[in-house]
Amino acid sequence: MSAPAADPVRDGTGAASGRSRPRFDRSLVVNPLIAVVGLGLVLLYAASQGLDDVERSVINPGELGLRLWEHLVLTGLSTLVVIVIAIPAGIAISRPAARRIQRPVLAFTGFMQALPAFGVIVLLAFSPLGLGLPTAVVALALAALLPVLTNTVVGLQQVDRFLIEAARGIGLSARQTLFKVELPLATPVMVAGVRVALVLNVGTAALATWIGAGGLGLPIKGMLELGRPTGTIVAAAIVAALALIVDWLAGLAEYAVRRS
Repeated sequence: MSAPAADPVRDGTGAASGRSRPRFDRSLVVNPLIAVVGLGLVLLYAASQGLDDVERSVINPGELGLRLWEHLVLTGLSTLVVIVIAIPAGIAISRPAARRIQRPVLAFTGFMQALPAFGVIVLLAFSPLGLGLPTAVVALALAALLPVLTNTVVGLQQVDRFLIEAARGIGLSARQTLFKVELPLATPVMVAGVRVALVLNVGTAALATWIGAGGLGLPIKGMLELGRPTGTIVAAAIVAALALIVDWLAGLAEYAVRRS
């Protein structure tokens, strides 16, 4: 779920200061409610239908707890890889000297995100990486590069040039201006990109089970193969609820950054 880009707040002279007035995101209230109520309704439906022994062997707290941990590891590692790659790359292509390659780089990352995530995961499984966690992490990172890279570039470009010139005028070097002026002002927009990447990775990580990486996709896959629609719905609802909860937590972090 993408957060709206921040509008620059203007000071008394009418110049954009690069800061934005933090607006309370309604999803910080709505998302956890939807997650809890929706998952509760699905569980009530499953209880009314009754789960057989096979479904109970997969849909139980112990099994789901293990798969949840695997899912969180997949999501966390892939998002960390995205941050390590996309933020430095976004800073690099936002520099005046690299403006010529900015559009091709963004177009390439957009192309990577447009590719079917399942296809990318399967193709990478035939690479030297093979099956398992490393391949899944790389595939998820490729699918989630665009929002972090784009928001890093946009956040830096929204910083008022007057502030940058003022920083250089008082003797700050280009590097000091980047770290003391540009990045602090661009951080809220960058955090919004990380929030989008997190939610994307939560959903896409369910596909990683097809290459032996585990996660909450495993009970979904098992229930589908066994023809158990009720168990499939329960497993899918857990993934959806997790995505909403992760988006809520990331939204809290984003709101805190905007207020600081």
